[in-house]
Amino acid sequence: MAGHNKWSSIKHRKAAVDAKRGKIFTKLIKEITVAAKTGGGNPETNNRLRAAISAAKDANMPKDNIEKAIKRGTGELAGVTYEEIRYEGYGPGGAAVLVEVLTDNRNRAAAEIRHIFSKHNGSLGETGCVNWLFDKKGLITVSKESVEEDVLFDIATDAGADDISEEGDFFEIVCEVENFENVKRALAENNIKFEEANITMIPQNNVKLSGKEAESMIKLMNALEDSDDVQNVHSNFDIEDSLLEQLAE
Repeated sequence: MAGHNKWSSIKHRKAAVDAKRGKIFTKLIKEITVAAKTGGGNPETNNRLRAAISAAKDANMPKDNIEKAIKRGTGELAGVTYEEIRYEGYGPGGAAVLVEVLTDNRNRAAAEIRHIFSKHNGSLGETGCVNWLFDKKGLITVSKESVEEDVLFDIATDAGADDISEEGDFFEIVCEVENFENVKRALAENNIKFEEANITMIPQNNVKLSGKEAESMIKLMNALEDSDDVQNVHSNFDIEDSLLEQLAE
């Protein structure tokens, strides 16, 4: 999990200081809209919508924005129709890359994703070529300054967490998707703040990268995540902490 989680933590810190709230909100609104369209507008019966609303609240999105996105999804308000597409491929050094897209123009998205892969020494593959290398899980990151490890372990595992590990200055909690909200709720009830909480794709193994391959991989990840059509990018690369921090600046 190391490559994915290091990148995830850096992304979170970058987002906090880059003031890209507009782009963050746009992606969250898309997810809420699609979740409401596919599963209905009631978060109590729609797990995906409940998770999307929770993520929006964590990002301090105004309640009005959330409600409008739900209504666009249910058809109560007019809005754009988004299509969900997943692209799979390989980055520099053979690292697996999984790209989740929500777009209103399939042809535009496909052309842009292909161009980004090609420009940064990657290649798109067939559907299913790397998906099997990842497991869909809940991932929650907590600062080590917030809580003692044994206390966190007891609270999280009692709520259904599968694993807790250390990653730099953070503890990382991994759980099944169905236990994600339970674990978050347990943390909140015990006044434990989390730095990040997402439903994500965690790699089963990692590909170590260094030098030019590592540099190209970070450029590929940044370019994909900057695309307006891209919601999430997952990879199984593993880069040394110091180099990753340097390249991600």
